[in-house]
Amino acid sequence: MLTRIFRRGRNDEAARALYDAIVAQARRPEFYLQAAVPDTIDGRFDLLALHAFLVLHRLRAEGDRTADLAQALFDLMFADMDQNLRELGVGDLSVGRKVKGMARALYGRIAAYEPGLDDAAVLTEALGRNLYRGSPPEANVIERVQRYVRATAAYLAGQGAEALLAGQVRFTEIEAP
Repeated sequence: MLTRIFRRGRNDEAARALYDAIVAQARRPEFYLQAAVPDTIDGRFDLLALHAFLVLHRLRAEGDRTADLAQALFDLMFADMDQNLRELGVGDLSVGRKVKGMARALYGRIAAYEPGLDDAAVLTEALGRNLYRGSPPEANVIERVQRYVRATAAYLAGQGAEALLAGQVRFTEIEAP
């Protein structure tokens, strides 16, 4: 029992570091300025969900070894969503429902993006539907985002499990237009 508690604490620290890196990457201005992601609450959530997907995908590749960390990351992300909604003035009675909707949205995006890691056309379509909420930008812009996602997934695959377990993650850069 104590081992589980101490392990949980270590996962919480690593999850916090991973989450902070995900948030920092999702807030990079080039996604909004060069990749035409809408700078709205929905656009920011969608970029956060995309980067969370990429890290969760990488963690899942390690199987049981990183399962607790993946769960801690997921839990932290939605605790943060809860807090952000409250700060935006969403009433206490509807916060839980909205957080559950966001969790369902993340699961849906994971299901949409996963097959796209092996198929550029599938990913391009999924990004248009999810990241751009059905109003994708010019083809060259969305293709650049698709290449970024696939390159980042490959880059993350090359990062060691020990680094991830320590909360260390690096992302690629999106191509300049």
